[in-house]
Formats: sequence, structure tokens, C-alpha cells
Amino acid sequence: MSIRIEEDRGLLSRLQRINWLMIGLITALASIGFACLYSAAGGSLSPWASRQMMRFAIGLGAMLFIAMMPTRFWFRMAWPCYAAGLVLLLIVEVMGHIGMGAQRWINLGFINLQPSEVMKIAVIMVLARYYHLTSRYHVSEWHSLITPAIIVFAPVCLVMFQPDLGTALMIIMGAAAMVFIAGAPFRWFAYATGAVIAIIPLAWHFMHDYQKKRVMTFLNPESDPLGAGYHIMQSKIALGSGGISGKGFLEGSQSRLNFLPEKQTDFIFTLWVEEWGLIGGLALLLLCGIIFIYGVWIALQCKNKFSRYLTLGLMINFSLYVFINTGMVMGLLPVVGVPLPLVSYGGTSMLSCMIAFGLIMSCEIDRSLKIKAI
Repeated sequence: MSIRIEEDRGLLSRLQRINWLMIGLITALASIGFACLYSAAGGSLSPWASRQMMRFAIGLGAMLFIAMMPTRFWFRMAWPCYAAGLVLLLIVEVMGHIGMGAQRWINLGFINLQPSEVMKIAVIMVLARYYHLTSRYHVSEWHSLITPAIIVFAPVCLVMFQPDLGTALMIIMGAAAMVFIAGAPFRWFAYATGAVIAIIPLAWHFMHDYQKKRVMTFLNPESDPLGAGYHIMQSKIALGSGGISGKGFLEGSQSRLNFLPEKQTDFIFTLWVEEWGLIGGLALLLLCGIIFIYGVWIALQCKNKFSRYLTLGLMINFSLYVFINTGMVMGLLPVVGVPLPLVSYGGTSMLSCMIAFGLIMSCEIDRSLKIKAI
């Protein structure tokens, strides 16, 4: 099947159409992360805030570079990006860097690259291309799920071997969102939900001990307050102690006295709420909500299905990160190690977020682009 792509824009024209409002929103969210990391280090830029700022600057350059590339380029690069992601996941299995009991990273010297984070974007890109070339009628037929299932199965299996159940579930949920966006019948999701509930007892026997402990801790954290339940207990204490307006910048006792674990990564939202209270927490969530709604608005402006599906898929992936991380630190979800996008400390997390927003901005610049299968 050949592809005809209509309308292109020169480099200067693309630069003039850069969405500076989106960049401003992204910078505002990242700045909250800088402030949190500065506070987590006891009022010092070292070691986390300065590194995060440098990563954001590099990520900003990467985002603009990606936005400058035509959407047609990313349409054609969907499968190569997916293949590259699989190769990186295979490299992790062979010579990956081990940390916190899991083999998930490739040590590049200046950064520990986590391929599974990049793979989430690649899967969405490939599914956006697949459903762009699939008719609305064909989407409603059950055999249209065969290709998406194969696309998702390979990376999920490789990620499970690391082991990283949280990331594997994120890939599955992102893919399920793409299937829903493409117009699959709602009954399929009802059947899938029923099937998942039915196999939970069987899946329990294949889970690692630490994964089972996370589930049991989620159900009853008070059963082991000094062990497995320590993280979530301290997180709840910090959240509650923040009150309405918080204790003030650099005044969070749980974080300053190191009662709050992983305060620079998974539990950074807790640190923010302890210092800025309910008002600060709602403000951060409002900012994330504005970014999400703005991203959906961009998707609705796109004239071709690839751009629309890609933008929606990436924004849903962003919202899943926010929902799972904040729900996790409040004890509403099990602790699965999902970072708060652009806020939590981490090189790969920052890079993957900036890549995603670069793709969204590329789609917006080419929102009138038409890609037809002939």
C-alpha cells in the first residue's frame, strides 16, 4: 500500500507556528518539579534540581527538534521507532543495569536510559499509524485486534521479564486507550474487564513476592507500618500535615527529617502538598488538567487520523501518569513506581515526556495535513 501525503511546511514556517503556550505550560509544570527538588535537597540545587534543570533544557531542545520535523516523517518512522525500542529492550535483558532489584536500565554514562519508557511512545505511534490505515468498519471486526495485540504483546513480555509490572500495565492501558479512540465497540472492553477479573486468582500465583506484598500493603498498610507499609503511611502523614495552605516552602518536616522515602521521585507530589497544602496540590492537578484539555483540543483540530490518534494517545498516557502517581501516594492505588511527569526526578522520564510533547506540537503544526492510503 502506498501513501500519498499532501501539504508540507518549510522550516521557517514551522518555527513561526510553534505553540509557545504549550511550552509555557510545560515549563510551569517542570518548574514546580525544580522547586520540589530544591526543597528535597534541603534548600540546595545539588544534587537533584540542577541536574533536572539541565535535563529539561536538553529535553526542550529535543522537543523543538521533533516539532520541526514534518508529521509525515513521524508517520513513516513509526515502525522503525518501534523496532528500535524492541532492540533496546532486548539489550536490557542481556546487559542491562540492575537497580532496586530490577534490570530496567542501560547505563550510557551520562544517563541511565530506561527503554520501557520510550517504548510506551513507540507503541502509541505504531497503533496511531495502524488505525489511520484501517477503515472505521474494519475496526469494529474482532480480527482487527490481532495486529494491535501482537504489537503490544512483544514489549509487554520483555518488560515483564525485567520485572516491571507497573510499566507493562501502562503499555497495555495506553494501547487499550488507542483501541477505544479508534472506535472499537464498547462491549469488547466489557468482555476484557470480565476476563481480567476472572484471571486475577491465576495471575496471583505468577506474581513476584514483592508484587504480592505491594497489593497486600495497599489493602492494609497498617499491618506492617515499619516495613512494607512504611512508604504509604509516611506519605499519608505528610499529605495530612500539609493542611489547607501547607507548612511553607522548605518547611516540610516529613521530607526535611527524611521520614518521607523517595521524596525526589515517586513521592514528590507528597512533598509538594506538605509544603503548599491542599491549595498547592489542587493547583498542580489543575495545571496538569489544563495541559491535558489543551492537548485534546489540539487533537480535535487535526484533519488526519494519524495526528489525531497520536495526540490523543500521548495525552491519555500523560494523564495516566498523573492519575496513577497521585492516586498511589494518597493510598488509593498500589505503589507501582510511576513518576509524576515533568516533576519527578529522572532522566528517561523527562526525556520521554519532552519527546511526546514534541510529537504533539509537530501534529499541531501540520494539523491541516492530509495522509491518504491509495
